[in-house]
Amino acid sequence: MTRIIRRLTALCALSLAALLSAAPAHAQAATSTASPFSGGHHPFEFGVIAQGGIGTNDRSDYKFFMVGGQAGKVLASDIGPGILRGNFEYGIQIFPLWQSYTPSFDRRTCDANDVCSAPYKTGGTYTGFSITPILLRWNFTGSGHRRTVPWVQGGGGMIWTNHKYPAVGGAPFNGFTNGTAANTSVWNFTPQFGGGLHYFIKPRRSLDFGASAIHISSASLGDKNPGVNASVQFSVGYTWWK
Repeated sequence: MTRIIRRLTALCALSLAALLSAAPAHAQAATSTASPFSGGHHPFEFGVIAQGGIGTNDRSDYKFFMVGGQAGKVLASDIGPGILRGNFEYGIQIFPLWQSYTPSFDRRTCDANDVCSAPYKTGGTYTGFSITPILLRWNFTGSGHRRTVPWVQGGGGMIWTNHKYPAVGGAPFNGFTNGTAANTSVWNFTPQFGGGLHYFIKPRRSLDFGASAIHISSASLGDKNPGVNASVQFSVGYTWWK
């Protein structure tokens, strides 16, 4: 977890330093109240994002780190009363680098006759990619602070990993998995929800911060579906608005 926090902190600090040095102080002051939602505009957004976190409960020793990009389109003008006023946005996220760090342990594979292999290591680091093609987001534009725009979202996607995730089994003489095909899957699904905020450093540039609860499940594509009931993940990104 320390490594993940260091990576996210370093990325956030480098992004902020670069952006502040690129924008003169008087320019920042002049644009502090602007946002891409002004005047009923329905902008596109394109951004880069880094995300990491941990599992919960029986997966509390699982850790996650990923880097990728996101895109979205505001579909309608602001509606609603007071601080609930906002707009609806459809988005996607893609993480070409997705990693999960899990405990390693010994496992045996047994056939239908209970003839078992010698113990071998499983678990450890899993690498893959993730795509979330459905992100439904509500941007709260009625807060009165145009520089800061909170949001909430829900969505769903999938992950492919280079090994079947997560590992199942147990110590050499416990938790045998019977059947040559008994295993999990390289494909898992990721229903999720979360919230965060856009912090606009320019009218069409924002730093983005978020927190999400993400469920990971193979939907029984494999013979077993231990999954990750809930992971808590935090993100930092930089977005261009068009």
